[in-house]
Amino acid sequence: MKETGDDRNMNEIRREPLLGRWVAVLSESMKPEDYLSSMEPSAGGHCDLCGEESGGAEEIYSVRDESGKWLVRVLPAMVPVFSPEGDLGRKGIGIYDRMNAIGVNEMLIESPQHNVQPEDMGPDQMLRVVEAFSARMTELEKDVRVRHIMIHKNCGIPSGDACGHPHSLITATPVIPKRVKEELDGAKQYYEYKERCIFCDIMREEERLKERVVMETPYFLVFCPYAARFPFEFWILPRIHNCSFRDVTEEEKRDLSETLSIMFKKLRRLLKNPPYNYVLHTAPSRIPRRNHWHTLGEDFHWHIEVMPRIKSIGSFELGSGMYTLTTSPEDAAKYLKEVSHGD
Repeated sequence: MKETGDDRNMNEIRREPLLGRWVAVLSESMKPEDYLSSMEPSAGGHCDLCGEESGGAEEIYSVRDESGKWLVRVLPAMVPVFSPEGDLGRKGIGIYDRMNAIGVNEMLIESPQHNVQPEDMGPDQMLRVVEAFSARMTELEKDVRVRHIMIHKNCGIPSGDACGHPHSLITATPVIPKRVKEELDGAKQYYEYKERCIFCDIMREEERLKERVVMETPYFLVFCPYAARFPFEFWILPRIHNCSFRDVTEEEKRDLSETLSIMFKKLRRLLKNPPYNYVLHTAPSRIPRRNHWHTLGEDFHWHIEVMPRIKSIGSFELGSGMYTLTTSPEDAAKYLKEVSHGD
């Protein structure tokens, strides 16, 4: 495809040739002084996500009360990396591969109040957030250029949160990110060897041992993974095998919203409101390469990974990819299980 002037002004993604990792590169580079400005969320003053206008961005999705006031909104990201307009423009430059950063960056504003998390707004607010996730994922998967959709959240410093208003993010990309691909490939290899889902096997083992289980509900198991990366990291795994979050039932959505609310309250009480990240891992879009993922429905299992950011990552961890846990998963599960969630 011939490059156009618009292509040159678009962000791009580049493939690192050794490990196959894709990296997004902005078309307008930040200057050194840009990195010196404070990135701390505002404790007061103006917030672009508060109020009806929310920075003037065009609303994509919303849930409103009887008076018309919004309770949950989805808006375009303030500084999007990916753009829904244009062509992929795949090309090789010598040994290197690149393409235009086609995709979607959306912000899901989880609360109309600046300092109130959805889990503190009553039992229905987190359900509205979960239903918004499902609705947006269903809509975004219609775009055949989209290979993967990730729902994720940054909360507090140093998680990457730069505004302080409760929100999560929805990112649709034209490639499957390396971390996700490693998980997909690992699940596929396990299935080829044992003809069973590795996540279902993990769940059965955790239920049998009970050492790392934090919470059990009719539809979900919450546990600290055997080889966690971060202290007090926990996973939320659906009991019903399903590779894609978009296929969750209404009963599962309600149970998930209650589970998330309880676990976030536990985390806040135990670790004094720590910064954290979470990601929802779901199956990639099966439209572009349907035959490639012919066992995806059997070997993959959607889930949520919650990672408190209470310990900095050092040079060994960055250079080796091997993490050091300062609290064992067994002890972390014990502490999380015992702490009250306040209700």
